[in-house]
Amino acid sequence: MLISEIKKWAKLNGYDTIKNHTDEGQTDYYWSKIEDISITGVSPSIRNLAKDIFNDITDNRWEEHQKEYQDQKTEIRINSE
Repeated sequence: MLISEIKKWAKLNGYDTIKNHTDEGQTDYYWSKIEDISITGVSPSIRNLAKDIFNDITDNRWEEHQKEYQDQKTEIRINSE
């Protein structure tokens, strides 16, 4: 994923993003909702930036899906033992 693509996608969905290089050589990606700057976050990678914004847009639907999937995998594994 390119940061330029994520920035464009974020802007289309009402978010601003900023790429910041720290003195320690780390890169952080800050994001905030344009209409409500109290909705904001910091992501350690471009992948997490996209995921964090998507989770905000969908009210954490992705997180809920992943938890349900992991629970189902655990249940299947327990039942097969």
